[in-house]
Amino acid sequence: MTDSTAGDSEAADLETFRVETRAWLEANCPPEMRKPATSDADVFWGGRSAKFSSEPQRIWFERMRDKGWTVPDWPKEYGGGGLSAAEHKVLRAEMGRIGARPPLSSFGIWMLGPALLKYGNEAQKKEHLPKIAAGLIRWCQGYSEPNAGSDLASLQTRAESDGDDFVITGQKIWTSYANYADWIFCLVRTDPTAKKHDGISFILFDMASKGVTTKPILLISGYSPFCETFFDNVRVPKSHVVGTVNRGWDVAKYLLQHERAMISGMGERGVGRPLGQIAADSVGTDAAGRLDDAMLRGRIASFDVDEAALAACAERAVDLAKAGQAHPAFSSAMKYYGTELNKRRYEILMSAGGVDALEWESERSRQGARPRAWLRTKANSIEGGTSEVMLGIVAKRILDLPGA
Repeated sequence: MTDSTAGDSEAADLETFRVETRAWLEANCPPEMRKPATSDADVFWGGRSAKFSSEPQRIWFERMRDKGWTVPDWPKEYGGGGLSAAEHKVLRAEMGRIGARPPLSSFGIWMLGPALLKYGNEAQKKEHLPKIAAGLIRWCQGYSEPNAGSDLASLQTRAESDGDDFVITGQKIWTSYANYADWIFCLVRTDPTAKKHDGISFILFDMASKGVTTKPILLISGYSPFCETFFDNVRVPKSHVVGTVNRGWDVAKYLLQHERAMISGMGERGVGRPLGQIAADSVGTDAAGRLDDAMLRGRIASFDVDEAALAACAERAVDLAKAGQAHPAFSSAMKYYGTELNKRRYEILMSAGGVDALEWESERSRQGARPRAWLRTKANSIEGGTSEVMLGIVAKRILDLPGA
């Protein structure tokens, strides 16, 4: 078979997959799941104590789970769909075409899963990956500490060897959804005498373990997913270390690439209404049907162009990653651009809403949710690495600037 014939066959197979996928989604995605989530409570995170917010949400999740499409590109033996990179791209496009929500949101999917696939041993993969895919365990991330945020490698949470276990003592902060999580993937210092980037291990343990406590942190928005997390002599089997003991920084860096790529996605509109349509609710339109504010029209037009550029870069990043050609620092550029773009989105929404956008009484009302969401975006350029840190990484590792 010639290269041309093989290419034609692959294209035909992919088109068949597209047709079949489109038909399946049309038949199986409930109408209610083709609309944007209205609040965090309207997103299904899975976990031991998970409850569905509606019957359509349950139906959609279970149908996608049974197809392996909560994690379409993971191997089937770990609960995934086994799709190729091209097939996964088609699935994303077809879900976007009908505005289908992701069936499951999970730090296990976005961050821990890729790290386990690369660094986990077979027992760890078989133990954790199928549960992540099935939404059975909800995970949180134990990285930042009160004195180790942007300088994460300065972390001091220690894990002391005691027979077959480590005994963990210390504190984490900004631990998103720790008060709801079942398990945590955590960075701990296992060799206090080593250089700060060495002597760190990446370990997994149950949040129900004796000695683990959490305390929510209230933000200016009136709502927060963040917590302080405390470890008081928490005993964890050494078999729960992912990768090599004292080489956890390698795992941590790899996981951060996926975290930053995930956070950058907030810059994309997704399945929500276009910004111009939302602004028209408050500003109105002129006789030609255009937004009745020329300055605001210009800001939105510029934003829409940048939003489309981010979406194109995100697709390219996925393709490069699947081909093994991605630059390890590209996720930092995406994280910077996506989070700054999301902040711009809400600045425009606040401007378009005028005085009405300042209404605060109900965080679930259409207007009341806007200022809370606007304030929440201020954390976008801090979490997962500050914008300043991201620019430093881009300057040093991508642009190779002198003195960076």
